Amino acid sequence: MASTSNDDSSLMQPVVFTTQTTYLLPAQKFMIPTTWKRYQLSQLVNKALSLATPVPFDFLVRGEILRGTLAEWCREKGVGEEETLEVEYIESVMPPQKMSSIPQDDWVSDVSCALPGHFVTASYDGYIRIFDYSQTTVFAGSVHDGPVTSLSLNPTSVSRDEDLMIATASHDLTGRLVRISLDADTGERASSTLASLHLHTSPLSSIAYSRSGEHLLTASWDTLIGLWESSIPEEDEVDVVEVQADRRKRRKVGGRDSEPRPKRKGPTSVLKSHTARVSRAVFSSTGKTAFSCGFDSTVRSWDVENGVCTDTITASEKPMLSVVVLPNDNSVVSCSVDRSVSVFDFRADSTAVSSTTLLFMHQSTPSSVALSPTSDSQIITGSYDGTVRLWDLRSAKSAVASFKVWDGEKKILAVDATASSGSGIVGVGGEGGLEVWRVGKTTTTTAA
Repeated sequence: MASTSNDDSSLMQPVVFTTQTTYLLPAQKFMIPTTWKRYQLSQLVNKALSLATPVPFDFLVRGEILRGTLAEWCREKGVGEEETLEVEYIESVMPPQKMSSIPQDDWVSDVSCALPGHFVTASYDGYIRIFDYSQTTVFAGSVHDGPVTSLSLNPTSVSRDEDLMIATASHDLTGRLVRISLDADTGERASSTLASLHLHTSPLSSIAYSRSGEHLLTASWDTLIGLWESSIPEEDEVDVVEVQADRRKRRKVGGRDSEPRPKRKGPTSVLKSHTARVSRAVFSSTGKTAFSCGFDSTVRSWDVENGVCTDTITASEKPMLSVVVLPNDNSVVSCSVDRSVSVFDFRADSTAVSSTTLLFMHQSTPSSVALSPTSDSQIITGSYDGTVRLWDLRSAKSAVASFKVWDGEKKILAVDATASSGSGIVGVGGEGGLEVWRVGKTTTTTAA
């Protein structure tokens, strides 16, 4: 067993280093003083690699980031001095840095960083807005008669700055396909709603494009998931039912009565299996599979082509709020009202929570989750206590980094991220509007 002595200065621990980074050490065993912490280990790796410019590293021991000395870790885990430890090194993450804060007239329910150099937000006032990195509002337009709960940018249009397609979902029971065009002469952007999506009888909670941009998924409180083609029909696919009160509300909210009426689309299929409100539905990278989560404490996978639920993972008493697909396309990360963020592997036994499931705990309800743009092994979560956390999927014990937005006094409703200059740009939406932070790999310094 490990020594219980407080004097660890003379003790040595055999260590083998591994890594998934490009900084690969030859396979060999090192005898490491047990008093060493991250800094000394990082110096050793840099010296062994003969790096001209030092690269700071963090270290994972049995799935936990090393926070103290090796001796402290060994005593806690009951590891003996003769046991060889496999230690994985990863590039360190720089302290999060606040870049900007952009107040808005109402709560920001969703944010997208998919448009290069811009942030796109959805708001409870029915508007979508586009800001550039200099905080300038380049577009603001009313697209719904109720709160907008979710938005998704057509991936095939984000490189065409003059013609951007955005799908939105709302409490007004509809989804919409909106085109934002750039006038080459004036430089101004104008929006037109090309189609409205009609299926749901309760508020919509999310909408998402497939990677090809050819299909959409909507999720609703009515327990249904809609699968849609993203093409704009020439004629209405759903009967038109006009309500005078709605027309008066449109004139009051957005003045859109004078606009051409959007074509009414129906779904290509309806995915039925959830027994309570569906919080979110998203495609896999191939678009052939979809994943969803809901208040019935389940995460489900779907065969999109045949419209059937293929697997269900039930997590008792864990109503789910959000889900994101990991790069392997077989696992998802989901947030729950029990303050946990869980990883579910659909390659394992799907009748229960997999034994490989990791649990990351927040101090308050985590409302949203996004993939890190700088590492396939990291995710970003936001919670109702105004805290954003960066997690490494190989270390569930504690977050790699965290920061408070709006002084931690307002709820976070959405997070999204994109890569920029080797680090990540994180957009955070919620009660306080939009905040932008830089999070990710550290820049090289003279200290390892």
